[in-house]
Amino acid sequence: MGKFSEFIFSGFLGLFWLSARAFSQIQEPQVPCFFIFGDSLVDNGNNNGILTLARANYRPYGIDFQQGVTGRFTNGRTFVDALAQLLGFQNYIPPYARTRGPALLRGVNYASGAAGIRDETGNNLGDHMPMNQQVSNFANTVMQMRRFFRGDINALNSYLSKCIFYSGMGSNDYLNNYFMPNFYSTGSDFTPKAYAAALLQDYTRQLTELYELGARKVVVTSVGQIGCIPYELARLNGSQCNEKINQAIVIFNTGLRKLVDSFNKGQLPGAKFVYLDSFTSSKDLVRNAAAYGFEVVDKGCCGVGKNNGQITCLPLQLPCDDRRKYIFWDAFHPTEVANIILAKRAYSSKSQSFAYPINIQQLATL
Repeated sequence: MGKFSEFIFSGFLGLFWLSARAFSQIQEPQVPCFFIFGDSLVDNGNNNGILTLARANYRPYGIDFQQGVTGRFTNGRTFVDALAQLLGFQNYIPPYARTRGPALLRGVNYASGAAGIRDETGNNLGDHMPMNQQVSNFANTVMQMRRFFRGDINALNSYLSKCIFYSGMGSNDYLNNYFMPNFYSTGSDFTPKAYAAALLQDYTRQLTELYELGARKVVVTSVGQIGCIPYELARLNGSQCNEKINQAIVIFNTGLRKLVDSFNKGQLPGAKFVYLDSFTSSKDLVRNAAAYGFEVVDKGCCGVGKNNGQITCLPLQLPCDDRRKYIFWDAFHPTEVANIILAKRAYSSKSQSFAYPINIQQLATL
C-alpha cells in the first residue's frame, strides 16, 4: 500500500474511532441510574401478578406503546418513561417485579397502582405495594447491588449518589383514603390540615430512609389537581371541579415544598431535592389546552359513564380515535402526549412554578 493510501486509510480509521467514541458518549445517559417510587401514574407492571383491581395489563391500555400491554395505566409512555428518555436512557426503567442481576445497576421502578404514603391507602382496590414496601424493596436492591461493587459500600454509595430518584406519592392518600368515607375513617379522624401533617410526617421518614440508603439527587412531585380529573367531574355535574379535594391537596403540597427546602438547607447533608409542582402543571394543561393541541379536557379517552370517568377502561374497549386531542386517557390518568409535555417541562423548565429550585436537567449535572 502506498504512503498516500496508508495516510488516507489511517485517517479513515482515526475518523471512524472518533465517530464511534462520540457516538458511545452520546449514548451514555446523563446519570448512571434512575430509581422510581410512586403509584399508578408511573407503575409499569408491578401490579400485574397480584390480586388487585388496580391493574392495567389488558387492552386498550398500551395501545400506542411499542411493547404493547405492559401494565402501564395509559395508552403509551408514562411520565417517567418520557423522563428516562430525556435523561438519555436507551431503555425504559424496568419494574421491580422482574428485575434482577446487573440490570439493577441502571435503575428500577418500584411504583405500584393504588399505593400511597399510608399503608392502608388503596386497600379498597386490593393488594399493592405502599411507599413503606417500596422503600423496603429498594433496600433489598441495595443489598443485591453490593456484590457488583465487591462489597465496597463506599463505592456503591458513590455510585448511587450520582443517580436520580423520583418519588410521586400522595394522590391515593386522598382519592383512595381521605375522601372515601365509606371505606376509611381518616376523613372524620383528621381535619385536612392534620391529615396533611400526618402524611408529611410519614413521607419525611420514608424519604429520609431513601437518603440513608444512598439517595442524594431526589425528585418529589406534588399531588396534581385531582379534584378536576374525569372521575371527580363525573361525581358532580360533569363540568365542576371538586374544590374541597383541591383545597385539601394544596395544604399537603405547600407542606411538601417546605419539606424540600428543609432537606436542601442541611437537614439531609449532601442531598439535593427538586420539587415538581404537578398541581400547577396539570392546571396549566387544562387552561392552555388549545396551545398544546388538546381539544378534550374533561373526559377520558376511554372509560364508562359520565365524562368516561365513572369506570376505567374496560378490557378490549375501543378508545377514542385521536388520543393526541385528549389530556386524560381514562378516569384518572393522563394520555401519553400529556405525560410527554409534563416530563419535558419537569426536565428543562426555567420556571420555578413547575420545577423548584432547579429543573431535572440541572439536577443531573450536579
